[in-house]
Amino acid sequence: MTTPNRLTAYRNPNYYSADHEQFRDTVRAFATREIAPHANEWDEAGGFPRELYRKASQAGLLGLGYPEEYGGTPCDIFYKLILSEELARGGAGGVCASLMSHTIGSPPILAAGSAAMKQRVLPAVLAGDKISALAITEPSGGSDVASLRTTAILEGDHYVVNGEKTFITSGMRADYYSVAVRTNPADRGAGGVSLLLIERDTPGFTRTELKKMGWWASDTATLHFENCRVPAANLIGEENRGFPIVMRNFNSERIGMAAGAYGFAQICLEDALAWARERKTFGLPLSERQVIRHKLVDMAIRIETTRTLLEDLAWRVENSAGDPKVLVAQLSMLKVQSMQTLQFCADTAVQILGGMGFMRGTRVERIYREVKVNMIGGGSEEIMKDLAARQLSF
Repeated sequence: MTTPNRLTAYRNPNYYSADHEQFRDTVRAFATREIAPHANEWDEAGGFPRELYRKASQAGLLGLGYPEEYGGTPCDIFYKLILSEELARGGAGGVCASLMSHTIGSPPILAAGSAAMKQRVLPAVLAGDKISALAITEPSGGSDVASLRTTAILEGDHYVVNGEKTFITSGMRADYYSVAVRTNPADRGAGGVSLLLIERDTPGFTRTELKKMGWWASDTATLHFENCRVPAANLIGEENRGFPIVMRNFNSERIGMAAGAYGFAQICLEDALAWARERKTFGLPLSERQVIRHKLVDMAIRIETTRTLLEDLAWRVENSAGDPKVLVAQLSMLKVQSMQTLQFCADTAVQILGGMGFMRGTRVERIYREVKVNMIGGGSEEIMKDLAARQLSF
């Protein structure tokens, strides 16, 4: 059940070319064919077939932004926005989160990993044969990366890793984990943070599955490291220089999450509009009731606001335009604004659908359950506002 959204009929040619639109058609067809028919089944089952990764690779969805030598497709940032926006049409945030967990797990490897590491890991991940995950958050905290407690002490040619990570997307099924660790226990701040590539079969590495409010189809886990011996060659970048890599990764993750939130908000509007045109009260469709029309316009206002900010910031990121601190602040504000848009649109759509919006199996019900993880993941609203204030010297 969907109604075409006139708001998206026009795409700014300054941002989108014919090739972009062709890619949009490809992603939308994939989401419609491979995800949407199974979204409810996979959500109830708590997972989806591993074969979906290979199908996504064959459709050209996994390698965006990676060099061809690893099986990737070099592209600008707008292809990535399209990917996040159109995958949302499957109506299954949990599927999107785990299917695309390599978009946060693998960039540190591409940016700072050794040539041997890149060649060993990236082609298999981009082909959909292996799964990559990022492990930053710990039971003691998330966004405050500089205070992480998981240690990695160099002994000979191995690091000995002890600690825990939690709320890790693809935490149960991933093959490769990019893990933030403290390699200098004497430095309790950002200067002691490094990144290690840890593989799933490393002795002493275990996982505990977590149950969540939403994103049921995404396997999420707590990771336990007990005297795990990780080859020193698995260090990503320089020792004690991992913090800047994590911060760059967060910026990329946040704009991707904003694009996804925009896509899911569009679904809420489209499904609410379709329902309002079909459902009648006292002889008239809901869409002819002024109070409902105003709700739909309120949704559209927020969606359009998100789109314009998202596209403007994407262009600035692509072209390295403006003060870097202001850009970080605005990316933080985009994260907040896009999630508030999603929250409003999901809530309003459920209200318009009424009892049907409360029923499992509808897209808006599923999206409603997934709102909070989007508002928290990648940096909570409170953290984002504080980061923006510091960057702007407020």
